[in-house]
Parts: sequence; structure tokens; C-alpha cells
Amino acid sequence: MSLESVTEAVRSRVEGGDSGLGATVLFDFGDDGALFIDGASEPNAVSNQASDADCTISISIDDFESLMSGELDPTTAFMMGKLKVDGDMGIAMKLSSLF
Repeated sequence: MSLESVTEAVRSRVEGGDSGLGATVLFDFGDDGALFIDGASEPNAVSNQASDADCTISISIDDFESLMSGELDPTTAFMMGKLKVDGDMGIAMKLSSLF
């Protein structure tokens, strides 16, 4: 899956409405880029800017795709080291409602 397709998939779930996050989240895909969700603005927005965020999640783009499709459980990914959270863990927990 490409960064563009991941961005569009998240954008369709988040933009134009209220994600319920009330915060900013950065998904850091390493060399594959970044996905920034501004859940604090109204309406919410999604971009590929690597901006400062309330919560940063480091994950491979392939594992992110598996999370979005439900093939990978977020708790399992965290325990296996496939997903690393920096910042507010409470915000990361809210992401399950989006995915």
C-alpha cells in the first residue's frame, strides 16, 4: 500500500467531521513518510506533513495497513514492538474508534 492510498483511506474516515480525538496524531512510517491527523481543528484534517503532535506513533506502513483492515490488533502490535507510542497514550487509545 502506498502513502497516498493510506492517506486517502484515513482522510475518508476523518476529514469533514469530528474524529473525536480532540488532539493531533502523527503516524511516522519511517522512510515511507508520515501521516498527520489534526483532530483538534474543525473540521478535522489529514496531511502528510511531519508536524509536532500530541501523540506520535511509529509503525511500518504495512503494519498500519493491517491495523486499518483489522488483521492486526493494536495491543498485540504494541506488545510485539511493531507499534511505538510517544506522547499521550490516551490519544493513541482513542484511535481504535477510527480504525
